[in-house]
Amino acid sequence: MNKADCKIFLIDDDEEIRSGISLLLKSVGYNVESFKSVQELLETKNYTGPGCILLDIFLGGKTGLELQADIETKFESLPIIFITGQGNISMSVEAMKKGAINFLQKPIDDKELLKAIEEALIRSDELNKKHYEIESFKSLINSLTAREYEIFRYVITGTLNKQIAAELGIAEHTVKNHRLNITEK
Repeated sequence: MNKADCKIFLIDDDEEIRSGISLLLKSVGYNVESFKSVQELLETKNYTGPGCILLDIFLGGKTGLELQADIETKFESLPIIFITGQGNISMSVEAMKKGAINFLQKPIDDKELLKAIEEALIRSDELNKKHYEIESFKSLINSLTAREYEIFRYVITGTLNKQIAAELGIAEHTVKNHRLNITEK
C-alpha cells in the first residue's frame, strides 16, 4: 500500500501537536488532514479509502471517547488511534473495548506512532475489503428477481430442488433454471 494513497486524519485542539505530528507524517509520505475539533472532521465529506484517525482524548467539551461512535459511523473503515497527555489505564481499556486500535501517551515516540499507523492502515485495508464484499453481496441480492430471491432463500438453507418445487408449487426444472440464473448473476 502506497503511503501517499492513505489519508491520516489528525484531531487535536493543540496547534503545536497538530503541526508537529503533521510534519512528521508528511515527511514520511503520508497524506495528512488535521482538525482542531471532531466537529470539523464530521463536516468533511465521507472518505472510504485507506487511512486512520489520530484522535486526542481531551478536546474541550466532549472527550474523544464520547465522540468515537459518531466518528466510526461516518468513517467506518478508518481505525482510531487515541493520543493523550492525561490518559490512564481505565480510559485505555474503554477506548479499546469501543474499537480503538491503539492508545498512545504524549509525548509520542515517533517510531511508536509510525508503527501504530502502519497497523491501523493494515486494519483499514481489511475493513475496506470486507465492506466491498458486503456491498457486492448486497448488489447481487438486489439484482435477483422476486422469484429468484425466494428460491435463493431455500437454497442457502440446503433445501433440495425437488423440495423447493413442491413448496412453491412449480416444476423442478423451473427451480433449476432459477438456480442457474442466480449462479450466473
